[in-house]
Amino acid sequence: MNLSGLDILLWAVVPYVAIAVFVVGHIWRYRYDKFGWTTRSSQLYENRLLRLGSPLFHFGILIVAVGHVAGLLIPKSWTQAVGLSESAYHFLAVALGVVAGFCTLTGAAILVYRRRTVGPVFSATTRNDKIMYVLLVGTILLGLGTTVLGNLTANPHDYRETVSPWFRSIFYFQPQPELMLQATLGFQLHALAAWALFAFWPFSRLVHVFSMPLGYLTRPYIVYRSRESRLGSRAPRRGWERVP
Repeated sequence: MNLSGLDILLWAVVPYVAIAVFVVGHIWRYRYDKFGWTTRSSQLYENRLLRLGSPLFHFGILIVAVGHVAGLLIPKSWTQAVGLSESAYHFLAVALGVVAGFCTLTGAAILVYRRRTVGPVFSATTRNDKIMYVLLVGTILLGLGTTVLGNLTANPHDYRETVSPWFRSIFYFQPQPELMLQATLGFQLHALAAWALFAFWPFSRLVHVFSMPLGYLTRPYIVYRSRESRLGSRAPRRGWERVP
């Protein structure tokens, strides 16, 4: 298959650029913007909509992520080797994907509505946040829409024959852009939107995905001492005398 310069750019160059920006951007952000490594919580401004939208969004996006890992990284031959037929895999993937996708979109819609209608939350929303929401929701819509439309027309595209091996070939450092030319337009747009999201990720609030409070496991206890004259009915133990 003859590949044009645009084909090579989109399906062999863009992925590596996005991955490089993703990795280097996170390293830079951690070194020079540790205090900005946060989700910038707005829970103090409004809690009712947040309690509804946030669990829906995070539950859905977690299932979506697990589904993408299984669909992109696990070859079809592996699932068949463990006895999972193609029809069973397809049914599970579509069922879980549609449920997770709608949960994610519903949660995202509630969170966007909250940011737009709650004054203090809207005031705390930056241009960076708006770009992040457009990329995130757009990527999810493209993926869900392609899946639903393909099944409604009874002609779903088998992405495990095109998109998945192309994605793995990127990490083998033997890119096969010709595989993406065989994918449908919906999957192509979904892939490009995902690379744009990954490239923007280090510069958005999405960095909080990689935040884990592991330091809490090893940090020393915090000692509280009362300043009242009455310290209790028991005499303080040695080493815990009151500090004037």
